[in-house]
Amino acid sequence: MDKLELPFPAFGLGRFSVAGCTPFMGVVLEDSAMALQALAPLAQRMGAVWPCPVEQSPFEQWPALFDVLSRVIAEFAEDEAFESAKIPLERLRIHAPFQPRQAFCTIANYRSGAVQARLDAARAAAIEACEQRLRDGQPYVSNKLPTSVIGPFDAIALPAHVRQPDWEVELGVVIGKEARNVKREDAMSCVAGYTVVNDITVRELVSRHEPQGMGTDWLQAKNAPGFLPVGPWVVPAAFVPDPYALRMTLRLNGELMQDEKTGDMIFDIAAQIEYVSRHVRLLPGDLLCTGAPAGFGLHYGRFLEPGDMVQAGIDGLGGQRNECRREGAA
Repeated sequence: MDKLELPFPAFGLGRFSVAGCTPFMGVVLEDSAMALQALAPLAQRMGAVWPCPVEQSPFEQWPALFDVLSRVIAEFAEDEAFESAKIPLERLRIHAPFQPRQAFCTIANYRSGAVQARLDAARAAAIEACEQRLRDGQPYVSNKLPTSVIGPFDAIALPAHVRQPDWEVELGVVIGKEARNVKREDAMSCVAGYTVVNDITVRELVSRHEPQGMGTDWLQAKNAPGFLPVGPWVVPAAFVPDPYALRMTLRLNGELMQDEKTGDMIFDIAAQIEYVSRHVRLLPGDLLCTGAPAGFGLHYGRFLEPGDMVQAGIDGLGGQRNECRREGAA
């Protein structure tokens, strides 16, 4: 579906606050936001049932809420009450758009990452290894704790004991309904929307050298507080006609480090949802980080340091700007 064919204006969903007050869920329309609850009376005016209590995540009743929001925005876009409820984004603090109950990260899921820095003679073999993995393998997924989530403009806290904190811009997939043992052909119906994530990873802590043969340790490598900037908002799947045509970029202090299209994934979104739902129960509002392309600090021999500015973005989904600080610093 092309964006121009939609019968209502495109919108995003985010979390905002004013002057330190309690954050609220809101709809983003261009350069303004509106609290979800400000739209409830408009839904009642058109005879619709508002499906989302204040205390509930909007993704708990996502299909119904998306339908009502779409109709309200289309019906009342020129209404005085609608206009008066808008708050300019420049007056708001933008938080992470939601707090996932569960978060998952798909590891080594981009062809460019497998090929980067290979000698010409080895690149063909690396590409063939990716295709062989797609034919005969399965996704490799780790957990990411919800306590690692921060907002798109919050500071990234670098623990004093780490030496190689690295960046990974990724497409975040937000789950819109409970999913267990989902078949690949049905998996995309579970997607509520998409967002920008930066999966911070400490390279020297990825491998466990003791006990011998234990392999990777994602708990210590990926889960420090602040190691998952999310947002600025969630863009509903209806407004992303092709999630594999999105350009992802990451800049470090203004220098472009990562630049790739999401179509370079080895295992696509549906395959990842099928795999994860086979092993766990996915819940509304869960987050799946779908993998990162080439351009890690590990390749450049340059890792995050206090004072660095990281800018991660995806076309059509928005961008982040996070300053790095030493953990505990004011």
